[in-house]
Amino acid sequence: MPDAFASVYPDSEIWNRDFTFEHGKFYRIDASSGGGKSSLCSFIYGLRHDYSGSILIGDKNIKSLDGEQLSAIRTLNIAYLPQDLALFLELTAEQNIQIKNSLTKHKTQQQIAEMAQLLGVDSFMHRKVSTLSIGQQQRVAIIRSLCQPFDFILLDEPVSHLDSDNNRAVSQLVINESTANGAAIISTSVGNNLMIDNHIIVKL
Repeated sequence: MPDAFASVYPDSEIWNRDFTFEHGKFYRIDASSGGGKSSLCSFIYGLRHDYSGSILIGDKNIKSLDGEQLSAIRTLNIAYLPQDLALFLELTAEQNIQIKNSLTKHKTQQQIAEMAQLLGVDSFMHRKVSTLSIGQQQRVAIIRSLCQPFDFILLDEPVSHLDSDNNRAVSQLVINESTANGAAIISTSVGNNLMIDNHIIVKL
């Protein structure tokens, strides 16, 4: 893994270390605010390359991939929920989800409706995202992130604005989808954590 933060966080289990995220396992990345959680996600997803060291997806180095190869990995191998959610505020919740699903064709309308109902946003699907609370937006973004196949799902503080009931619903949905894909969950947190048993805590 990259050593961009190694001198600042010498006790990290990731910076300036060899570390492997394995399929089918659930990882919780613990760090203080400003500890590099979002940076780690951006590095893995190929959004940033300002680090030394290598990040490999299989035998492919993220830094060496061209745009088409990186797009394929993001469509088929790595799902991502950024901390800022990256929703289009002028579009409805449903339109935000369909932008992703229209590219992947991964979920049926019925499956999306079931996820929306499970997370309690079914009655908000036709509202503009700008009118939704941050917690509602977070749940919409979770659904969007699951509208693709994946080997790894990166979730950057995915339940930071959710109460325990909504956290539980999101956690169960993420577990179910990840288990169905045989995928690893890589979730960051500064306190409000996904409710996942048997997770591996990694100190960032």
